Amino acid sequence: MLTASILLVIASGLAHAIWSLFTKSSLNKGVFLWSIIMVTTVILLPYLIKELWFTPLSMSAYGLLGLSAALQAAYALLLSRTYNMGDLSQIYPIMRGTNTLFIPIVSVLFLRESLSPLGWTGLLCMVIGFLLLSGIFTRARSTGLPPVKSVKPFLMALSVGLCTTCYVLVDKLNLAHISPIALLEVTNIGFVAGLTPLVLASKQLRREWQINFKTIVLGAILNPASYLLFLFAMKYAPVAHISPLREIGTVFATLLGIFILKEKQGTLRILCSILILIGILIISFWG
Repeated sequence: MLTASILLVIASGLAHAIWSLFTKSSLNKGVFLWSIIMVTTVILLPYLIKELWFTPLSMSAYGLLGLSAALQAAYALLLSRTYNMGDLSQIYPIMRGTNTLFIPIVSVLFLRESLSPLGWTGLLCMVIGFLLLSGIFTRARSTGLPPVKSVKPFLMALSVGLCTTCYVLVDKLNLAHISPIALLEVTNIGFVAGLTPLVLASKQLRREWQINFKTIVLGAILNPASYLLFLFAMKYAPVAHISPLREIGTVFATLLGIFILKEKQGTLRILCSILILIGILIISFWG
């Protein structure tokens, strides 16, 4: 089952990187994100209602679901703003890297999971790669921006990563009470609710669909597929071991940013991706 979990998580990372590329290329990031999530939300709503109707939950379980939805709403707002700042190959590693850093630490402390010394070594390799790949140390000098403006994309991406860490841990607990598909719908509802005021205020929904109809449809498939694959993987392997493996999507996103979006610093970012991959392999096989 561990091999199956690893394959599921790698596929999850690739799907996440592709729909993130679509988001970065869209006109209005918030409207695009709302659109791809709304499609799945409508489709899965009957499934959630049916499951909750035939399998009622305790008040504490409903409270955890509410917390998951609230975290997704915050995540959606932060994500839409972060995609307006910096390159995909800069902000994506920070967003994903924060999750990789904190998930194993918190899961070891509170979920009674464990990492070996080699596992922590691999984790350190990944974190170093993420920081170098982000460009935080060279951005202000190369662009001439004031330090505050230079650090702002990093701080926004960091906040997205922290939010991701929180909802993954909460969803790990929710899986004890609800199926992965139903949980995916709960997170979708929270995500859509968080972005709805922004979409209404923008008045750009029709224009976004007219210009990016194809990528919205593809994103609507890849977005839920990404997290659903990860939820299934969490049922068969410790989250401290498989969560870092999902960050192989960082390598995919870096390559997409460099070769599709023609972003700069390609050599440095590819080398950092190799360092990240080394960390991933260490954690996967000896963590």
